[in-house]
Amino acid sequence: MSSKPANTPGEFWDQRYADDNYVFGQEPNQWMAANAALIQPDMKALVPGDGEGRNGVWLAQQGLQVTTLDASAVGVAKARKLAAAQSISLDARIVDLRDWDLEPDGYDLLVSAFLHVNVDDRSDIHRKFAQSLKPGGLLLLEGFAPDHLGYGRGGPSVKEMMFTTDSLREDFGTMMNIEHLEEARIELTASERHGGPAVVIRLRARRKLP
Repeated sequence: MSSKPANTPGEFWDQRYADDNYVFGQEPNQWMAANAALIQPDMKALVPGDGEGRNGVWLAQQGLQVTTLDASAVGVAKARKLAAAQSISLDARIVDLRDWDLEPDGYDLLVSAFLHVNVDDRSDIHRKFAQSLKPGGLLLLEGFAPDHLGYGRGGPSVKEMMFTTDSLREDFGTMMNIEHLEEARIELTASERHGGPAVVIRLRARRKLP
């Protein structure tokens, strides 16, 4: 989810998701799937900005108890439809993350995949992400880096909404132990909105123990 325009992300994404097709496909985020060995069936997982539900549904298929959040009512409806088609349970909620009333220490896993928000909101939302994890809880985050502009398809049109290793260290370093943080050039799987070469930031971190 990118906030374009920043003040009405739900309306923006309602328009993007209006087609019957799944805009970003139904395959799971590559960074999340690459860390599948760390994902256990007894985990309680949160997927903010999950759009049409591809990542939440994949996690539920692995046996996790999954809650997904998105500002788009259309996207949430499609996430519920996708879950029903797979005969799995998914708690998909319509939520603007700026107004999100988080459940502190509530989740074992949080996945943030290409969730780009207004730069003025990002640090606060990332703080909420960290607070929502249980001590020792796992965060997997992937998003576009500024060098993606002019290199690959998709993503925000302004570099300020993209991630850098420094900005993520600043946002998460106090509450999280960072296990992996890198900028990488990768190949995204083909989809309607993005696919092909991309420059991304990948983060794996755990909530610090008391």
